[in-house]
Amino acid sequence: MNQSRILPFYMAYPLPLYYQEEDTVTRDLEYLQQMYPSEAKRYQKIISDILNQLDYEGSVIYDEYPDKWQLYRLTKTVMDKIKHAEHIDSSETDEKQWERKEEFVQVLLYYEIYKKRHANHRGILKF
Repeated sequence: MNQSRILPFYMAYPLPLYYQEEDTVTRDLEYLQQMYPSEAKRYQKIISDILNQLDYEGSVIYDEYPDKWQLYRLTKTVMDKIKHAEHIDSSETDEKQWERKEEFVQVLLYYEIYKKRHANHRGILKF
C-alpha cells in the first residue's frame, strides 16, 4: 500500500481557508473605505444608493462589457443627485471644479460597480 497518495484531511478540503482569505480582503477594503475623506464618503453613499436600484439581473452594471455611454449617463445621474443634495445650481459654480468632481465621481462609480460585479450572494468578494 502506497502511503504517499493519502492526503491529510485539511488538504482534502481547502475551501474554509479560501473563504477566510476572502473575508480578510473584504475587511481590508471596508477599513480603507472608512478612511476616505468626508466628501468621498458622501459621494460613495449616493453612488451606492443609485447602484442598489440598478442591482437586478440584466442590469447594465452586470454586462460583460459595460457600454461607455451608459456609464457616462450613470455618472451624470450621480452628479445631478450630488448637485441636488448640495443645493447647487451648476451655472453659478466653477466649471473646472465640477469637471474634476465628475472625474472623481466616475472613479468611485467604477469602483463600486466593480465591487458589485465581483460580490457573490454571500457578500464575499471574488478576486
